[in-house]
Amino acid sequence: MPRSRKIAAATLIGGSATVSGFYGFLVGEAMLARRAIGTSDERPPSADGIYGDDLPGRVIRVLLLGDSASVGYGMTRADATPAAMIGLGLAHVMDAPVEVQCRAVVGAQTSHVMGQIDLDPGWQPDVAVIVVGTNDVTHQVTPRTSARLLGEAVRRLAAEDCAVVVGTCPDLGTVRPILQPLRTVARRASRVLARKQTIAVVEAGGRAVSLGDLLGTLFTEKRDLMFGVDQFHPSEAGYANMVSVLIPAVAASLRQKQRTYDYAGHPSGLTSVADAAAVSVEHPGTEVAPDIGPGGRFAAVMRRRRAS
Repeated sequence: MPRSRKIAAATLIGGSATVSGFYGFLVGEAMLARRAIGTSDERPPSADGIYGDDLPGRVIRVLLLGDSASVGYGMTRADATPAAMIGLGLAHVMDAPVEVQCRAVVGAQTSHVMGQIDLDPGWQPDVAVIVVGTNDVTHQVTPRTSARLLGEAVRRLAAEDCAVVVGTCPDLGTVRPILQPLRTVARRASRVLARKQTIAVVEAGGRAVSLGDLLGTLFTEKRDLMFGVDQFHPSEAGYANMVSVLIPAVAASLRQKQRTYDYAGHPSGLTSVADAAAVSVEHPGTEVAPDIGPGGRFAAVMRRRRAS
């Protein structure tokens, strides 16, 4: 029997005293992990601005919300941040100028996203990109509460004619500074949250992209390249791979903003939102997009290729 299961079994048998001891042990491990990671509130240089300003067409406005993954924690150059990568990449894909504004905050939880939207009410984005959830897990926010808050933020943006793409909570089981058995607990919690986030986002009218264990085995096999010096946040290459699965969803959301649907019978190629969420958690990089069909809400599941 694996060590984590033995501990869980002993916890169940040992009664309340063992339960208290086990959770005390987990709290201690969490404190050690935080100390090893050593995050701060420091931000990289701002990448806000217009990309591809020599391209034709109307400027596309992109708003970045969420936590350190959206900020680009650990980067020392503006062009190494997700904001810059999204601006440059989307301008190339859409062949149009892209204006990016990042309001994400290091350490932010989902409860902070609504406040980030409010920072500049006069600046109306065409699409919002949200990456959030890690800090909800580490601060023991229930997945139900976290997903509900995310759904409210997506619903508000959608009501303002803003397309929304959400990168769901990464799999914290891949983070080396988090030791066992806490790593197993973190993995389960982050996957549960990612599944609930997907359902909440799609039901609110947004698109969800599964970041899974930070884009599959790539981060495990090449962790020295994909993780930053703290072994918790991505490196420049890691952020680039995250952005590589977000940009296709952003472009698709912009192209579908004015599309209408006319289904005859059961929509082909669609599945229930709950089933789509379950698939996305198991396959990092999967995009789940909303669709309205007869008799209820459905979702389309798409697998995106990441940059190698």
